[in-house]
Order: sequence, then C-alpha cells, then structure tokens
Amino acid sequence: MLNKGLRDEESIRIDNVLKTLRALDFVPQPLTDDKKFEVENQLKEFGLHIESLVEYQNEELIRLLVRCHLDFNQLEQFADFLMEFSKVETYNFKNKALAIYQYIQNESNVFSFGINTKIASAKNQ
Repeated sequence: MLNKGLRDEESIRIDNVLKTLRALDFVPQPLTDDKKFEVENQLKEFGLHIESLVEYQNEELIRLLVRCHLDFNQLEQFADFLMEFSKVETYNFKNKALAIYQYIQNESNVFSFGINTKIASAKNQ
C-alpha cells in the first residue's frame, strides 16, 4: 500500500498521462506513425501498448488498471480515451470501455448518471 505522499504523486502522474491521452485527437482513419508513437508512449506508463489492449480480456484490463492505482475517476477517463481511440478505423475498444464503465458503476457504491449515460451510449454504438 502506498503512503499518502507517494499515493498523491502517483495520482498526479496518472492524471498527467490521462490528460495527454485525452488531448490526442483521433479521426476515423489509420493512425499516423507519430500519433501511434504518442499513444504507445503514454500507454507504457500503465504497462500497456496498443497490441496488449487488443489482447487483454476486459476483466484482465480492469485488474491491471486497478493494480496501477487508477481510482474511479481515472478509470472513467481511461474508458473515455478508449471510446475516442475507437474512432481510429483499425481499433475498436468500445466493449472494453463499456466494461470499465460498468465496473465503475458496480464497484463505486455510488450511482452516477454520467456513467450511466456513457454506458447507454457505448451500448448504442
């Protein structure tokens, strides 16, 4: 278990990685090498790369992210990134994002209309 100071530093580091991932714009076309490099660089912070995202089962991915100390807000941001990244024609991570949203809704012990809306949206895409 991390002490408070390390936990705060880890949370800031995770937030920065997620901000960078969320700031990337994805359009419905193949990734450029530069964009792919940026994504891979950020995913590396969670012990992931694009191909491992493809290979991981939903539950395995959630366990990995929880082991990386992502809290519910950070998990939501990661799922949001997966939804955006799914706009790239060669990748579809909508089911993984849906699984993360459902995990948050079930495990957080707090009903979130925002998460519920994202679940409905992910199911309809």
